[in-house]
Amino acid sequence: MYWGYGYPYYRIAFTPVWMISHDQALQSMKEAVQDERHDELFYDELIKLAPTAEQAAILSSIRDDERGHNAMFRHMYKDMTGQNIPAASNEPYPRVSNYQKGIEQAMQGEWNAVEKYRKIWFGLPEGIYRDTVLGIILDEQKHASKYNYLFTLNR
Repeated sequence: MYWGYGYPYYRIAFTPVWMISHDQALQSMKEAVQDERHDELFYDELIKLAPTAEQAAILSSIRDDERGHNAMFRHMYKDMTGQNIPAASNEPYPRVSNYQKGIEQAMQGEWNAVEKYRKIWFGLPEGIYRDTVLGIILDEQKHASKYNYLFTLNR
């Protein structure tokens, strides 16, 4: 029996369908590195289409965060497995057709990243790696808010 908010409750053992194993979390990290690289390239294109210097600066800060996320996932994977994640493949990434559509795509991509990284978070043991992934999740949510701001500026 556990005590929460002043009341006893019983913990029920269950594994929700969205939880993944540690091995699945590691595989998802490898995929996250590829995703973050694609995001970086996509944002480079979006920056060139930005209608103002302020909007380009916002996009640049998001792109730079994505670079950092890529490095963090690589570092965590290396620490946990002793192996490096291979260099990003040359798979195509979504191209920017126009600025407004690009902002919409980017916002959706950030929401999708939150869901993917949340699963990784659940597949890791408590500690520094889990905390790092939580920080990345919070960044992705912040990015979605920034994209929402850019979207409303350009309606």
